[in-house]
Amino acid sequence: MRLSGRIEGINAGGADGWGLFLRARAMKDAGAPVLELTIGEHDIGTDAAILDAMHRDARGGNTGYAVVPGMENLRRAVARRVAAQSGVPTGPENVLITPGGQAALYAAHVALCDPGDRALYCDPHYTTYPGTIRAAGAEAVAIPTRPRDFFRPQEAAISERAAGAVSLLVNSPNNPTGVVYDRATLDGIARAAQAQDLWLISDEVYDTQVWEGAHVSPRALPGMAERTLVVGSMSKSHAMTGSRVGWIVGPEAAIARLIDLATVTTYGVPGYIQEAARFALEEMPQIETEVAAPFRRRREIARRILEGHNALRLVPSSGAMYLMLDIRATGLSGEAFGHALLDEELIAVMPGESFGRAASGHVRVAMTLPDAAFETALTRLVRFAERMIP
Repeated sequence: MRLSGRIEGINAGGADGWGLFLRARAMKDAGAPVLELTIGEHDIGTDAAILDAMHRDARGGNTGYAVVPGMENLRRAVARRVAAQSGVPTGPENVLITPGGQAALYAAHVALCDPGDRALYCDPHYTTYPGTIRAAGAEAVAIPTRPRDFFRPQEAAISERAAGAVSLLVNSPNNPTGVVYDRATLDGIARAAQAQDLWLISDEVYDTQVWEGAHVSPRALPGMAERTLVVGSMSKSHAMTGSRVGWIVGPEAAIARLIDLATVTTYGVPGYIQEAARFALEEMPQIETEVAAPFRRRREIARRILEGHNALRLVPSSGAMYLMLDIRATGLSGEAFGHALLDEELIAVMPGESFGRAASGHVRVAMTLPDAAFETALTRLVRFAERMIP
């Protein structure tokens, strides 16, 4: 029997970028002592107080259908957080609660793109971005960025590819590069969006992980609130990755239509998980800093280890839980480097090619091992890279 062209085309006939990760996980499951520096999974887990709140609410009976837009108290908590961070007036009518940031990304593209529309995204990109766009029925169009610009998208590059496009997806702090977009970059994005009449989808799930500079939401720039959908999540800021609770923030009219979409797709998020998210946002204000602290600390460990080495260079990392390493001096692709590193050192990283063409010759390191193990793994990675130089 035939499947739809839409679902058959999610990966455009190629790999989904997860091959090395899956190989490393299979080796680990078989008993190999693999050190995983692959996915953005916190090593500390969800805080016990958040889990206790989830448990109390579930045992108290909040296990039935939850209201589709999200519980009013959680929508208000998210609105207050977003307004405080961005300076943009935000109310619960501007918020839809979703089953994690990934569901929000998909819903945003369904809301903005008709079948066949062009939807822009920046390369390198989080692995799921082009597939998400294609799953929504749109044509995924990459905006290339360059290492010499620290992978920040340039206004001219956006404008050159914007003909016929309806949306642009950006991500700062950025996965995979760890780059935080500066104000000049954001102003260029805003000018291009307004000049080309684009909706902007701003993935801000790493907004609490900023090590240098400041996170600025494009929604806060002049003329952008009415054309921006912000994707947020409890996953990275509160180490609640498996709980699957996120949100979309945007104009009230767009959120109303997104609620219609949620009604016929996800039908909401379990109430006891929403209550745990509300508890974390309202009653644990310190938790965001505590969750971010290990990554700030490990970034400094990495900078010390990497200083002065010629085999690889660190892309200036200002935020998020990742490091992007330029390994082009070895003469290897990110794929070849990653597989050889796994074979010889039992260390797993993500090849840059998993995140698009612009990251070829790079690898991404997730700072998700405890400090001592992270330092050991990165030291061995550097020595391996030095051996690979022709």
